[in-house]
Amino acid sequence: MADTSPDTPRAPGTGEERGAADFAALVAEAAAAPVEGWDFSWLAGRATEERPSWGYSRLIADRLARAESALDIDTGGGEVLGEAPVLPPRTAATESWPPNLARAAARLRPRGAAVVATGEGAPLPFADSAFDLVVSRHPVATDWAEVARVLRPGGTYLSQQVGPASVFELTEFFLGPQPPEVRARRNPDAARAAAVAAGLEVVDLRMERLRMRFHDIGAVVYFLRKVVWIVPGFDPAAHRDRLRELHERIRAQGPFTAHSTRFLIEARKPR
Repeated sequence: MADTSPDTPRAPGTGEERGAADFAALVAEAAAAPVEGWDFSWLAGRATEERPSWGYSRLIADRLARAESALDIDTGGGEVLGEAPVLPPRTAATESWPPNLARAAARLRPRGAAVVATGEGAPLPFADSAFDLVVSRHPVATDWAEVARVLRPGGTYLSQQVGPASVFELTEFFLGPQPPEVRARRNPDAARAAAVAAGLEVVDLRMERLRMRFHDIGAVVYFLRKVVWIVPGFDPAAHRDRLRELHERIRAQGPFTAHSTRFLIEARKPR
């Protein structure tokens, strides 16, 4: 992000010309930034997001320290699992996107965890009743039947998931108003019903709505490139006019505010 402190020399030209130059530079910088893994440190000082009160990383660290075997589904670059101080003697993680898979392997294999490539929507490549703990942060989708299959009797699935209409202020800015059936996707009540249908007992289910703020258009571009389901098909060139409009809005009114939704679900397999 360009330094705009009072001591920074200003380029000649009108405010409109400088705004155009700032816009082009911010978009180009964000479009070139690597987006592998689930490390969002590139956004430090440029965007903020409130965190759920339950503290997912802390929760799974406690569970991992007490488990004998654990599986992390859709591990991304292994960031959350890698933060846990203690991993069970038998730990595995799955990931389907090759760039994330390489990052996860580099982070987790030195700690004794198996990192396994999976196809999106494919069955989990593990035996029945293989794990007493299964975790997943922001999975693309949850295959409840597969989760139930690989859990041992008495085992637990603990997951933080994206809730309904998450960051839809950005979605609808670029794509227009979304129909009710789209806004209702990822409903926690539907997750509860699917877990029960798979033979699991839901012992905890909570949802929170959390504020996000984007301080410059580069933060928006980077976020939409990384979290691809917010604006499906997002492309900085194809969406340049709307990006420019949002850039001018942020310059005039301050940070763009959106709201994410997150829910925590814990389900147990009966003994």
